Amino acid sequence: MSNNIVSDDPIMESDHREEVSDQRKNLFAEIGGPESVSLDVESAKVLGRHGRVSQALGWSATLHLAFQSFGVIYGDIGTSPLYVYASTFADGIKHGDDILGILSLIFYTITLIPLTKYVFIVLKANDNGEGGTFALYSLICRYARVGLIPSQQAEDADVSNYQLDLPSNRLKRASTLKSMLENSYSAKIFLLITTLLGTSMVIGDGVLTPCISVLSAVGGIKEAKSSLSEGTIVWTSIAILVCLFMVQRFGTDKVGYTFAPIICIWFAFIGGIGVYNFFKFDPTVVKAVNPKYIIDYFKRNKMDAWVSLGGVVLSITGAEAMFADVGHFTVRSVQISMCTVTYPALILAYFGQASFLTKHEDLVSDTFYKSIPSGIYWPMFVIAVAASIIASQAMISGTFSIIQQSLALGCFPRVKVVHTSAKYQGQVYIPEVNFLLMLACVAVTAGFRTTQKIGNAYGIAVVFVMTLTSSLLVLIMIMIWKTNILFVIAYVVVVGSVELLYLSSVLYKFDQGGYLPLAFSAFIVAVMYIWNNVYRRKYNYELEHKVSNQKFKEITTSMDFSRIPGLAMFYSELVHGIPPIFKHYLENVPALHSVLVFVSIKSLPISKVPSKERFLFRRVEPRELYIFCCAARYGYTDMHNEGDGFEKSLLERLKEFIREDALLNIGDHDRNKANNIPPENGGEIQDVQMVEKACEAGVVHLVGENEVIAGKGGGIGNKILINYAYNFIKRNLRQTDEVFEIPRKRLLKVGMTYEL
Repeated sequence: MSNNIVSDDPIMESDHREEVSDQRKNLFAEIGGPESVSLDVESAKVLGRHGRVSQALGWSATLHLAFQSFGVIYGDIGTSPLYVYASTFADGIKHGDDILGILSLIFYTITLIPLTKYVFIVLKANDNGEGGTFALYSLICRYARVGLIPSQQAEDADVSNYQLDLPSNRLKRASTLKSMLENSYSAKIFLLITTLLGTSMVIGDGVLTPCISVLSAVGGIKEAKSSLSEGTIVWTSIAILVCLFMVQRFGTDKVGYTFAPIICIWFAFIGGIGVYNFFKFDPTVVKAVNPKYIIDYFKRNKMDAWVSLGGVVLSITGAEAMFADVGHFTVRSVQISMCTVTYPALILAYFGQASFLTKHEDLVSDTFYKSIPSGIYWPMFVIAVAASIIASQAMISGTFSIIQQSLALGCFPRVKVVHTSAKYQGQVYIPEVNFLLMLACVAVTAGFRTTQKIGNAYGIAVVFVMTLTSSLLVLIMIMIWKTNILFVIAYVVVVGSVELLYLSSVLYKFDQGGYLPLAFSAFIVAVMYIWNNVYRRKYNYELEHKVSNQKFKEITTSMDFSRIPGLAMFYSELVHGIPPIFKHYLENVPALHSVLVFVSIKSLPISKVPSKERFLFRRVEPRELYIFCCAARYGYTDMHNEGDGFEKSLLERLKEFIREDALLNIGDHDRNKANNIPPENGGEIQDVQMVEKACEAGVVHLVGENEVIAGKGGGIGNKILINYAYNFIKRNLRQTDEVFEIPRKRLLKVGMTYEL
């Protein structure tokens, strides 16, 4: 078998590829070949569990990112003091010590979940700098074969690998769990649905956070203007929300620098006011650090205490944003900003409000604004409104990030992703999603009108995401980190039990607004699953009906087709082999360009693929046809819409491949002798010149547009899924050429119908 034949047998093909890859590496190692064969192995970064650029950036850049993070990440959790006590004591304070019980709950909840869980554990589970539910899923997919699309190639290990561990009980436990996941289709589906649900809940947070934050801040104006109606406050909030979404197109970088000073001032204000109230009213509330007050609180209030946890959990809203938005920054910068400013300011604010409430129990419904010293009310009101606007930024940015990840892994319909910063990777803006989020925020604010109802819905979304994150994190601890089992058990018992307790509490208010995030998430999950399900089935169809190597030879020898000048790029999603649409094309257009490259856009379950490892080429026999297969590999944070840059990079890498391939075929004397060309460089020069000549004649982009319909024996459910649901989504979204910015003047679409 020639080194360049595309095998019909996927197993033989994989083994052969690995052999050729090893040969190529060994050959270049011996002759000191091009630097491009020195592959960037990601395993050290993953095993070290540090962010993508945490180690690379100096302290100056890290501190700049830490400052930026205030304007993007902490607005949500930072503005929680606006409404936590009011939501927790919805029916008023029944016993003086209840204040200490709730303060103790708030103190330990913030310390356990945002600080301990997220800052010191979850952030280390980033996928090479990227965070969010899909980052956890991608880590698991990369370590265990739980992905549902069979597009793996042996060479993928070159850009994403894990080092081998010495035998141990932890390794045995990890291997057992890995085997269970890989051998169970139900487990793979469950893992995917869990990830989709977590993603949809983050998107739900992106809707509810702006609503509750802005509405609660604007509502404070009633302290000075009691004559203002509820309608005026609601419509003022809606106007602010619309403006907020309009500035998203400027990007996280500019938004972060604009908002960061305001949030820093906000933290200084709430921390300072907290200290003032603490010493002025009741410094003895410091005894709430004793968890005994939590026990006493539950003994006194029983069922009511459990229900009130739905208000306490609002003190940690936005904690997930630290993880979802870490791709906009670095792990180190987020840890610095949280530990040095955010956490101390929040603790001081809650202790100060508790001190105020011990002397003013009747003012609990307006705790925040009532506890502000009268001389600074208006400055504080202005900062509160500004901070509430910024609070929305955290989950909006997180929503963009997590949709970008799910999009790249084939779990979200095609939308345009705009990279807004050339300086920092991971900062993105998605126009369609931004518009839909704005409409949803306006609808929720206009429909619910009060922070109490929105708070009931908000709590469910927040705790659901946290619980799902913990579930995936436990898998990573056991299977990838190989953490000591005692620590895993401790995490499950302490963090897991607390989160489940909060989840049970917020679900109690399902009929009081709690149904909203669940209904919203069900809709998002349905859309994502429909898209992913048909995407997988379409890929498997192409895999089953691909043009085999033998069939391709028969087609090229039996058909009377002509060769036309130029180079054609034929796009498809199939990684292994030649897509069936090519045969359909050749039957209708019996002509081939002088050089043909089959390009498949492939997503790897990693955050970024090094540019020198972007393209993976194979040559299709017979060689004189000049036909190549190319897998363009992307991580889920890589920019796809590179325009002419993509074409230029691919063609340059094709020439490099031809040169490398020539070194592996030095012994092919027959062809060289026939052309009177020296064996050392003959084939290389001829083939490179052929590609260059084809490029000069013109490059054409052929895009396969596959229409999918339900097969005749599929049943009514299959018809609804494919003919109506999937095709409706597809018709209303961007096409392949729009996503990759293929030049219109050089674009030709080839259509074919698949029956699934």
